[in-house]
Amino acid sequence: MKLALFDLDNTLIAGDSDCLWGEFLSEQGYVDSEAYQAGHEKFYQEYVEGNMNIHEFLEFQLKVLADNDRAQLEDWRKNYIETKIKSIMLPKAIALIDDHRQQGHELLIITATNRFITEPIAKEFNIGNLIACEPEVIEGQYTGKVSGTPSYGEGKVTRLHEWLENRKQSFEETWFYSDSHNDIPLLKEVDHAIAVDGDESLIAEAKKQDWSVISLR
Repeated sequence: MKLALFDLDNTLIAGDSDCLWGEFLSEQGYVDSEAYQAGHEKFYQEYVEGNMNIHEFLEFQLKVLADNDRAQLEDWRKNYIETKIKSIMLPKAIALIDDHRQQGHELLIITATNRFITEPIAKEFNIGNLIACEPEVIEGQYTGKVSGTPSYGEGKVTRLHEWLENRKQSFEETWFYSDSHNDIPLLKEVDHAIAVDGDESLIAEAKKQDWSVISLR
């Protein structure tokens, strides 16, 4: 078997699902707009610079899940997918996924964004395998905490190895598509590393490593 891995934000979609979720919540008046947007901008800038504390970010991001009823959250999420996500699913990304699918490759989205946000997006791409940051759930309610290793930076490598061990499966050939220098640790693990509309640091590393560079825009 062969495995194709895809980052999500700014790779398969033309935007960041974390930021768009915050934007959606603010526009709808579900959170304090000024404070929430300021927090998101701070963490996103740290992400771009490569020095974001993932645990601090998740504490900020998952608080809204703990503060609201799960059924209400899921209703909000449906509206979010319709209004913020479907229009930025890149046609070239869909074609790329379909090309791997037609070749019989296993497909997996691996993202630092939490599962609550990304699971329905993965379904929109018709990809059943998802590794994401896992919000803790106790008795059916989100606690605001994260469960297990966050799938960010080196954590993506850890989570992928755990996923493979749980499946008791290895793959003879692997691809990984990403836009971010934060994914360099995982890009170094695969047979075919592909920088997709990459940031400056990733493009520099791709040139050094002789990785493929493409655009899905």
